[in-house]
Amino acid sequence: MYQLFVEEHFDAAHYLRSYHGKCENLHGHRFKVVARLEAAKLDENGLAYDFAKVKQHLRNALAQFDHACLNDVPPFDKIEPSCENLATTIYDALQPYFSQSPVKLACVEVWESPTSGVAYSP
Repeated sequence: MYQLFVEEHFDAAHYLRSYHGKCENLHGHRFKVVARLEAAKLDENGLAYDFAKVKQHLRNALAQFDHACLNDVPPFDKIEPSCENLATTIYDALQPYFSQSPVKLACVEVWESPTSGVAYSP
């Protein structure tokens, strides 16, 4: 099994409405997002999937969040903009790109700092 991964980032602000502590205040992060895919075999070029295509799909999924207050961007106007919910939302946005491809979207990681992050896989 091959595992491919690409990394992108976006800068955004958010606050956690139900949290009691520093994170209930408006603050920002440079979020790092890693999309991981799995492939059982390689194509005739020796590739599992084109990195450029994965990067473009990930950029498309993240574009709405960059330099925004996440609390104002659906679905985070209704749910908490936590790393966990971000990872799920980004996974759901990426999944259709790979539904008819030879690779499987394995998980999405969202890091809010160099030492804190979440990985989501259904």
